[in-house]
Amino acid sequence: MPPDTNAVVDSVYRSDWGRIVATLIRLVGDFDLAEEAAQEAFAAAVNQWRASGVPEFPRAWIIQTARHKAIDRLRRRTRFEEKLESYATSGFSRTIQELDYDTSEIPDDRLRLIFTCCHPALALDAQVALTLRTLGGLETDEIATRAFRIRCPTGTICPRGSLRC
Repeated sequence: MPPDTNAVVDSVYRSDWGRIVATLIRLVGDFDLAEEAAQEAFAAAVNQWRASGVPEFPRAWIIQTARHKAIDRLRRRTRFEEKLESYATSGFSRTIQELDYDTSEIPDDRLRLIFTCCHPALALDAQVALTLRTLGGLETDEIATRAFRIRCPTGTICPRGSLRC
């Protein structure tokens, strides 16, 4: 980028950022959208002005570009919401019910332990291994070799039940 183009972008940013954002807020009615569109317009200015030169009225160019970017975002958001609404009303979406387990409602201790071992906060491998260990009665080496097919680098089962040699 030529030094004069770089200096112009920097100068416009420093001197006119507040005016640009205020104008965009008035035009689009959304503070966050106005800031994001202004940032995108400055990024576009760096690329565009490098190729075609600095426009006669740089602040106006930034505002116009940002306005178009904001309008594009609003259109995308509207289209997305329309598609989402259409998808939701079409009946094709599966409704996912949040499972809420109250441990006092589960009469069997083993079943309650399964739910504890398979808590979503645990990794899937940990859930399986913990369930096999506590409820299946399997040893660590059996779980490692038979369920997960893990062996020591030497090809043998790790001593002491740890999976590290």
